[in-house]
Amino acid sequence: MLFWSVMGASIASALVPLINIEAILVVSVSQAPGQLWGLLVAATIGQMLGKILWYWGGMHVDRAPWVHRQLEKPKVRASLDKWHERAEGRPWFTAGLLFISASTGIPPYAVTAVLAGTLRVPFWIFMVTGLLGRGLRFWAVVTGTSSLVHLF
Repeated sequence: MLFWSVMGASIASALVPLINIEAILVVSVSQAPGQLWGLLVAATIGQMLGKILWYWGGMHVDRAPWVHRQLEKPKVRASLDKWHERAEGRPWFTAGLLFISASTGIPPYAVTAVLAGTLRVPFWIFMVTGLLGRGLRFWAVVTGTSSLVHLF
């Protein structure tokens, strides 16, 4: 039951950044330490299920009238074209940026997910880097918090 609760909270936190999945995960693991790996998997998969919606939204963002008008502005179009040039033909740069964002939250991963969709980053690159980055982030938060608690 806790597995599904964490996964649901993780999906919600992926869509609504005000929900802090890290805090929910730390409390959940403290209540059921024997379920550490299962809860890490639940949080990671849940986050990526939610971020897929951000990615998909980025792929179709130009359909929104407001965004379409913004993209007609030369400065905005130049910025998007610049990012497209950076990403296209440089899969390691793109994968690295996605991984760093997924694992650190800098830049915010929801923003990076939308940008990945807009730039048509291959879905498998988005998923692999996201799963690895989010999983590493959650593991670091849980083990780091546990280490600090045991110090005091």
